[in-house]
Amino acid sequence: MAIQRGVDKWKMKNWFTVRAPKVFNDAAVGEMPANDEKAAVGRNVTVSLDYLTKNPSHAYTNVVLKITEVKGDAAQTKLVRIELLQSYMRSFVRRYRSVSSAVIPVTSKDGASAVVKLIAVTRSRAAHTKISGVRREMSDFTKSYFAENDMDSITGAIIEGKFQAELGAKLGHITDLNKVEVRKIELK
Repeated sequence: MAIQRGVDKWKMKNWFTVRAPKVFNDAAVGEMPANDEKAAVGRNVTVSLDYLTKNPSHAYTNVVLKITEVKGDAAQTKLVRIELLQSYMRSFVRRYRSVSSAVIPVTSKDGASAVVKLIAVTRSRAAHTKISGVRREMSDFTKSYFAENDMDSITGAIIEGKFQAELGAKLGHITDLNKVEVRKIELK
């Protein structure tokens, strides 16, 4: 039998350095192989938020970045999604507590649209009217907050926890809350 000789496709690939967006100070996320620049564009890269912010308290949050363009050997990305891990959310939803969640389509001051998924957990069981009141207040506050701010400052506020703190303070008059979190934000 004849020996087939050919070029190893893996050796022909180029390595590109993946760079985070400006929100994360253009940090290097890692390297990625691709045949050419066009093959790299459009790929998603999932990174833990604590790797980008160097803050260990963000270990339960993942960030999805999408490669938008390649210049030389550097692949520039944009933020697509920030999401909490399921195991983290499961840790604060316990017995004898009530949960209110909302899925809210929003548009920011600079015209960027997103879908925000929020969750609020009470300290003890709450009546259905209070849970629906929390959901309504979450929706109203989130829509007005996004309408007043641009997407970069909103993303920074969510990462730092300022948005969640303001929302929790706004909802405190309805019932005692244990936790208010942005479960997921999907940018379009």
